[in-house]
Amino acid sequence: MRARQRQGGALIGWREWAALPDLGAGRIGAKIDTGAKGSALHATKIKEFETDGVRHVEFWLRTLQGDEQREIFCHAPIAGKRLIKSSNGLEEERIVIETDLHLGEQLWKIELTLANRETMEFALLIGRDALGGKFRIDPAASYLLGYYQTALSTQVAIKHFLKR
Repeated sequence: MRARQRQGGALIGWREWAALPDLGAGRIGAKIDTGAKGSALHATKIKEFETDGVRHVEFWLRTLQGDEQREIFCHAPIAGKRLIKSSNGLEEERIVIETDLHLGEQLWKIELTLANRETMEFALLIGRDALGGKFRIDPAASYLLGYYQTALSTQVAIKHFLKR
């Protein structure tokens, strides 16, 4: 049997800095989790509302876990709801949003479920569906994109957020 050959993209570690420019998050700690199909974002004080017949959600996002001074107020259209089985085996219905993810030099739209990840180390979990073969992953490495890419992500996120 012949092994599959893939070009792949940039090499990333199991944790990286990312940006969510649509939400105004210029730098957020992310866990790269190929064991998870979907992606999740830490959100608190989640409230659903409707504007002109479109369902929206507003929530608070803490970009660095344990740092209550770095909370961002966010809002987004609701893309749907999904029944998610968490790592502890319990199922819960979560709100799904679509937003841009900036990781390294790439920017693309992903789906995120909103969840209370207070007990988790990372505010953002990036799963297989979001990664979509864009990167090669070294599970023994961390922050391979380095500070430059983090700073670039922050600048892009701020410019994108201010254009809204």
